[in-house]
Amino acid sequence: MAALTVEGLNKTFRGGLFEKDRHVLRDVSFSLREGQTTGFVGSNGSGKTTTIKCLFDFIHPDSGTIRFFGQEIGNEVKTRIGYLPERPYLYEFLTGEEFLKLHWNLCYGSVTKDFAERAKESLRKVDLLEAKDRRLRTYSKGMLQRVGIAQAILTRPDLLILDEPMSGLDPDGRAMVKDILREEQKRGMTLFFSSHLLQDMEELCSDLVVINKGQILYKGDLPTFMSEFQSLEKAFQVLKNKGAMDV
Repeated sequence: MAALTVEGLNKTFRGGLFEKDRHVLRDVSFSLREGQTTGFVGSNGSGKTTTIKCLFDFIHPDSGTIRFFGQEIGNEVKTRIGYLPERPYLYEFLTGEEFLKLHWNLCYGSVTKDFAERAKESLRKVDLLEAKDRRLRTYSKGMLQRVGIAQAILTRPDLLILDEPMSGLDPDGRAMVKDILREEQKRGMTLFFSSHLLQDMEELCSDLVVINKGQILYKGDLPTFMSEFQSLEKAFQVLKNKGAMDV
């Protein structure tokens, strides 16, 4: 069973009085293999974030179906998914541990006996255990990104979805995030993350979904993609000129 299946997703944002409608997603279809890491790559404005927001019903698509583990999204399915948006809102008056406790409560309704162990585990993975009692307002940008990832992996989800998880990080921060994702890969988690940086995909992904101007240009495994195009940068340019391609 696929961890996620998207079929025929369309989304148009209606224009104002003097604005044209914007058709931002055009028949977007792809699926994620369980236990694999899939990169979602496209330039800024290509439709990555809109697609991800549709997955969680933050915005409503005009048409299409979305299924997680064969089911429509609901409370039971949500407990199996970890998510970090591109621009998360972090409550700066909370400590790192309190921030995790808030998200644990949202997921399970109350703090259970497993919370302390899971919080310690998540904070250790992102190297923030010693900062757990500090207010988020004192965290650096890299620390805030890492505590966001700690929140996303707190419940040991089966599927982790990250929107531009390395955006704005310095080289050390990017390396740490990649190490965290590799650790989750070893655990067998299904990973889906978006980026406009092609190098991230080559380093971490087994599968690839390429989107441009709201259309899927490629969906398939990375080795096949690389054998045909040699490099992601070259392939992206070829596929943009060629139009939609499906493997």
